[in-house]
Amino acid sequence: MADMQFSRELPLAGMMHGGPGVSISAAPEANRINLRAGDDALAGLSKGLGITLPKKPKTSASNGSRHALWIGPDEWLVIDEEGDPAADCAKVKAAHSAVDVSHRNTAILVSGPFAADVINAGCPQDLSLEIFPVGACSRTVFGKIEVVLYRTAEDAFRVECWRSFSDYAFEFLKDAARGA
Repeated sequence: MADMQFSRELPLAGMMHGGPGVSISAAPEANRINLRAGDDALAGLSKGLGITLPKKPKTSASNGSRHALWIGPDEWLVIDEEGDPAADCAKVKAAHSAVDVSHRNTAILVSGPFAADVINAGCPQDLSLEIFPVGACSRTVFGKIEVVLYRTAEDAFRVECWRSFSDYAFEFLKDAARGA
């Protein structure tokens, strides 16, 4: 049987846009899992992943290149640009579901003093630092698509979207940046 190697090509590879007060670029390649688990599995999964899974809405936890974003009462999006969270979850004996969505998702990085304004052109969520502080995350809408929005710094966001919608999201952000 032939040994088959697959490589994932980023749909937005090399794409960048800069304007006054905002920078938009494709995020580096990352491994991602959609993790579902009950309370009884959280300790084992947190240990296996090397990160304490957050339990509060709109919160995240980070350890090095690994980020766990709370998406729902029993759901997290785990992103890692260096490690493989799916492999780490496979070692955990507690009941859970860890689905590798690395091939489905991609991300766009938006930064600069007008980053929140540019995102708000398509997202109705209040992105003020008081309401959406550094580390905040949520599943929300952006234009006509669903995204997971993650604030990585005071003036920086990661917009996770399905790769089939990535051109739309990038172009929407570019258009919004013209008005910033």
